[in-house]
Amino acid sequence: MKLKDLPIVVLIVLTLPLAACGAAPAEAAPPDTAVTVVPLEGSALSAVVLSQKAVERLGIETAGVRAGADGGTVVPYAAVLYDEAGATWVFTNPKGLEYVRAPIVVAAIVGDDARLTQGPPVGTRVVTVGVAELYGAEQGVGDPE
Repeated sequence: MKLKDLPIVVLIVLTLPLAACGAAPAEAAPPDTAVTVVPLEGSALSAVVLSQKAVERLGIETAGVRAGADGGTVVPYAAVLYDEAGATWVFTNPKGLEYVRAPIVVAAIVGDDARLTQGPPVGTRVVTVGVAELYGAEQGVGDPE
């Protein structure tokens, strides 16, 4: 080997391991079952169903809708989602690992609470941590299709 060929050999030796760092072929990848989006019949909304591991990774937390002093209801302000059109929503947790977006009307924000004039009934579980991730999943953000 000639000295002038040494840089080429070094370059080849250094880049060979990088070829192994590429993503596995799509057919070899396990199916992603962390989230399933299920359209709700008769509605433009969908249920977002997460795996237990996805719930843990996202750190999903919920709180119950409370009765307000003025006859309305109260949710933690962290539960309130504003969509791109300015509409307000919360994600309810009707059962298990299922989350469904529900419209709300906010009358006032007082400290860490949102006082509602319309929304889910008292006792309904609403998501307080992971709201943006659920909305992204419902809307297909990051979906390869």
